[in-house]
Amino acid sequence: MQKRLMSGKEYHIGVGPGEVARYVLLPGDPARAELIAKHFDETKEIAYNREFRTFTGKVDETPTSVTSTGIGGPSAAIAVEELAKCGADTFIRVGTAGALGKNVKVGDIVIAQAAVREEGTSQQYVPLSYPAVADLEVTNALVASAKELGVRYRLGVVVSKDAFYAEEPGRVPLSKQAEELWGLWRRARVIATEMECATIFTVAGVNGWRSGGVLAIIGPVGKVVRPLPAVENAIKVAIGAVKILARQNEKKP
Repeated sequence: MQKRLMSGKEYHIGVGPGEVARYVLLPGDPARAELIAKHFDETKEIAYNREFRTFTGKVDETPTSVTSTGIGGPSAAIAVEELAKCGADTFIRVGTAGALGKNVKVGDIVIAQAAVREEGTSQQYVPLSYPAVADLEVTNALVASAKELGVRYRLGVVVSKDAFYAEEPGRVPLSKQAEELWGLWRRARVIATEMECATIFTVAGVNGWRSGGVLAIIGPVGKVVRPLPAVENAIKVAIGAVKILARQNEKKP
């Protein structure tokens, strides 16, 4: 069922064709969307409906957009689907995460090359045997951007979940199983936990779109410290990646 308003705008995000660029950064927080947009030139706020706030501008003359997705997989999937209908095809999650890996510290940046599908949204698209993998070109651009900026980063697999507070010890009836699962992911060298990458990577993958993810580590599992420089670094890395991708696109025949 097509869900577009009479005005031609998409039902949830309130954006129409031509109002977003092919490159879209995807924070969760609407306030972070505004923060990211301040790095653009010729910025214009396109829409703000529910948790979805969209700005479009330019990064070194390259049209670029940012849309907040809210928290979790369902709204992230909606954002990606509707943005794609409006012309986007390259999505970079710019989010926050909790540290899992021993060498991942608060304040670090994690570039997600793949995600464990512990959330439920992607399972309604394709069986769990399908991997949630970031696009290689986007991932390489994020790595190159971090190196150019001199930002400390870790590259690896993250785990995407649905219940934020269930990870606190003793919090819910399944807390013991959750603690055992965190131990399993650590042994499997999963380096961070967050809530949207698996959905975004899967939705993009099955539709032939590109996606990637850069995450600011704001605390260990179950605790938020909020190191603001890490969030700013994640934003800069994502914007740098857009510049790199745009240059690569210009060179393609």
